[in-house]
Amino acid sequence: MPEDKYHKDFQFLSSDARLSFDEIVRTARIFVGLGVNKLRITGGEPLLRANLPDLIAELRGIEGIDDIALTTNGILLAQHAAALKAAGLDRVTVSLDALDEAVFRRMSGGRGSYQRVLEGIHEAEQSGLTPIKVNTVIKRGVNDHTVLDTVDHFRGSGVIVRFIEYMDVGTINHWQPAETVPAKELLQLINERWPLEPVARNYHGEVASRYVFADGQGEVGFITSVTEPFCGSCTRARLSSDGKLFTCLFAASGIDLREPLRSELTDEQLAELIGGVWRGRADRYSELRALNSAPADKVEMYYIGG
Repeated sequence: MPEDKYHKDFQFLSSDARLSFDEIVRTARIFVGLGVNKLRITGGEPLLRANLPDLIAELRGIEGIDDIALTTNGILLAQHAAALKAAGLDRVTVSLDALDEAVFRRMSGGRGSYQRVLEGIHEAEQSGLTPIKVNTVIKRGVNDHTVLDTVDHFRGSGVIVRFIEYMDVGTINHWQPAETVPAKELLQLINERWPLEPVARNYHGEVASRYVFADGQGEVGFITSVTEPFCGSCTRARLSSDGKLFTCLFAASGIDLREPLRSELTDEQLAELIGGVWRGRADRYSELRALNSAPADKVEMYYIGG
């Protein structure tokens, strides 16, 4: 989050403006009734939420949930990994843009250390939060020269690195197309060093194209929202901490669920509301971007997560 705007004295949401754990669990249960079987806890940074293992444990108790994952920047992961696993978390995805301190700090806004992230990954592995995925956003001229080092570090470890094309999430990153390194370029670079073979996606709607190393030393993935949009197969809904439902990462606004949750609506009425929003969605931002006709206004990623 930009420090010039969100300084140390910035007044964030009051506690009553955020959904309570009970409200999150109720909403999740309704979504499961509509067919959802995977949940992901994201942010902002979810490990800043007090008593997060309590929420994980409550979500774990919902019948029909096959998978609960968490996306984190990894800075606090080492101290929380064991408790999260004990509460019922299945696995983690860690954001890590470079294994070089100067580049890492440039990409992270000067916060944290990549060594702390690696410590978090180690503790997550020791706790059984596997398979661990590492998400690496590649920005041309900033960290594209570190790609092979990142692959080399994790190759053979069981950790899956996924390279994400730098994209125009929100508006404050002032994205320019020239800053995006196409996944095909990264694939060619890695394949020249370690031959790769394509494999099928694990499930319908998986966002990453998967490749395994020909020598059996694991896999890498590529998320191609810019060069190869996958809007048509997207199956993800996002719920912000203050109760807004977003049907697209690039949406300009969300549908308020907090007030309906706090009204006298039944679960059945809430399910009808949510189902109507989902059935009526027409999101295809990445496709429109490719056609140079995408809307300019978008919610910031730190508000609804990745």
